[in-house]
Amino acid sequence: MFNITKKSIQWGGETLTLETGKVARQADGSVIATLGETSVMANVTFAKKAKPGQDFFPLTVHYQEKYYAAGKIPGGFFKREARPSEKETLVSRLIDRPCRPLFVEGFKNEVLVMATVLSCDLVNDPDIVAMIAASAALTLSGVPFMGPIGAARVGFVDGKYVLNPAMDDMTQLRTKPEQRLDLVVAGTKTAVMMVESEAYELSEEEMLGAVKFGHEAMQPVIDLIISLAETSAKEPFDFSPPDIADLYGKVKAAGEAQMRAAFALKDKQERTNAISAAVAAITASLSEEDQADINLGSAIKKLESAILRGDIINGGARIDGRDTKTVRPIVSETGILPRAHGSALFTRGETQGLVVTTLGTGEDEQIIDALNGNYRSNFLLHYNFPPYSVGEVGRVGSPGRREIGHGKLAWRALQAVLPAPTDFPYTIRVVSEITESNGSSSMASVCGGSLSMMDAGVPLKAPVAGVAMGLILEDDGKWAVLTDILGDEDHLGDMDFKVAGTDAGITSLQMDIKVAGITPEIMEQALAQAKDGRMHILGEMNKALSAPQGFSEYAPKIETLSIPTDKIREVIGSGGKVIREIVETSGAKVDINDDGVIKIASSSADAIKKAYDMIWSIVAEPEEGQIYTGKVVKLVDFGAFVNFFGKRDGLVHVSQIANKRLNHPNEILKEGQEVKVKLLGFDDRGKVRLGMKMVDQETGAEIVPEKKEKEEASEG
Repeated sequence: MFNITKKSIQWGGETLTLETGKVARQADGSVIATLGETSVMANVTFAKKAKPGQDFFPLTVHYQEKYYAAGKIPGGFFKREARPSEKETLVSRLIDRPCRPLFVEGFKNEVLVMATVLSCDLVNDPDIVAMIAASAALTLSGVPFMGPIGAARVGFVDGKYVLNPAMDDMTQLRTKPEQRLDLVVAGTKTAVMMVESEAYELSEEEMLGAVKFGHEAMQPVIDLIISLAETSAKEPFDFSPPDIADLYGKVKAAGEAQMRAAFALKDKQERTNAISAAVAAITASLSEEDQADINLGSAIKKLESAILRGDIINGGARIDGRDTKTVRPIVSETGILPRAHGSALFTRGETQGLVVTTLGTGEDEQIIDALNGNYRSNFLLHYNFPPYSVGEVGRVGSPGRREIGHGKLAWRALQAVLPAPTDFPYTIRVVSEITESNGSSSMASVCGGSLSMMDAGVPLKAPVAGVAMGLILEDDGKWAVLTDILGDEDHLGDMDFKVAGTDAGITSLQMDIKVAGITPEIMEQALAQAKDGRMHILGEMNKALSAPQGFSEYAPKIETLSIPTDKIREVIGSGGKVIREIVETSGAKVDINDDGVIKIASSSADAIKKAYDMIWSIVAEPEEGQIYTGKVVKLVDFGAFVNFFGKRDGLVHVSQIANKRLNHPNEILKEGQEVKVKLLGFDDRGKVRLGMKMVDQETGAEIVPEKKEKEEASEG
């Protein structure tokens, strides 16, 4: 019934197994990849013909985490996996980015890749397993895919690279100083296709070494996929790339001059309008048959690419007049929104981000429900890319994959310099509103985010800047690395290489390659050029703000207090009665964690002090010999009971009330009267003994006996 093929290798200390032929047999390609006890099923289907008029490649990738894979039931009301989580979206992009460039040029049939996590051992992250499974399924499916690709995760501990570190080691690196890198790399046998990373100020040499280490480590995986394909791959789909040479010749003859003139315009809007006019003119000059050709768009794009790339490779200026290493003019401004806790407007050429920081309390932390358990994050970064930023009209909805991906890149770049939560007990939310875009808005979010947080008073370890690099690589081997790329250079170039970091090192590296020919030499130059660009941008940012500012008057102030864990119940009270009373009486927010760390937050210093004093009176122990202010709560024949330390009472014996004999305490005291008392000690039963007669009731100072004063004077 089943025609099962299974291949295995030892990889990174675990067994990696690829299996096909048993599950999802109606899919064009289906593979279950297992590493340790983490299993991901990848299924590939593709349309056998393109839709009429289809002028782009419709590849869709869906990565899904099923909670049963870790023996969990989803949180929330419906108890069912619903909209994709942030991680699912990011892993879908991880699979898409290295695979998309490897489909045969001109193939426009719809392709669907679905990767489903079936089992998760909480040690081996399913994202790497999903990338391997998807690559294997594509290779078996017969679709014109020039793979396979491999993938690997690389850590960096004590100066050594680690292959596929455990999930726990890679979670919340900010709290693990020994873990300095979380890097995912994917590539073919001969070339790196994609890099995504979170780093903690690594040098360019260390980052390049990590990429090389990962690429070398994935080679056995690629060999394993090829071995599986040799026995189980379907016949290649009958597809020949369309020959557009004749059509391209007509397009070039009809509009090269006008298109070249359009690309000579330095202003983006003028250039965009001129390019559109050139395209319209080219189309109008062609025959009806050529106008109806679905490859017309590809031919026009080829002309645009040839003009932009050819000028740069031949030593000419870029379309905005810069050379290959110059960063566009930068203007940085901070404190531009009066009611926001921190704000910055970062403008680089025609790319601009309005970035705003809001400080919150522990109640504002994001609770993340993941396969490897629930955890909290006190740093949030949200990126928005509205249509007006590129001068377009368009539908506005919930954040898309691009917005989530760009926001996560900026988050990775900035979190490496955040203070420890114990040192800065705030929840930090950064929102980047892209108001203009012409290349690398994610890096503008990094720069603006750094400035915005410093404006809010967040004590960053160092400012962070980011820059996007591009590449032109021709068939004859000529190449050029471009610093601070424009949107057109990204669209028509061969590489998008984003590097962010401080003056001490790299905090994030993201690379997408569109051609299989990037050499270590090219990557080395790109990193070196990026470092120069980053240092220049940091210098420009420092002109606006180089160190954290004071807190906004509208930001909450937070005081932290650590108490013994056995006192937590007393502060909370039965059914939360005590803590509710503290909050209502003081007006401050109070948050207590399981370790006994209490955060008291309010914009009012008086409210914080009142809550602090109320909590301290509950958890602290009175000290013998200290003087306290209290209130008489009960009078009896033998003395007065005084509430002197929060809700703690003690007895002032009638003999300790005054320096004269009293028949009854009511001769001097009455209930509700405020008095100053000294803690004399504790009796055999632990009851508190207080005294009044040795304390000046006006000043609260201790009265020194006359005999003692004389003795001290004679000794002096």
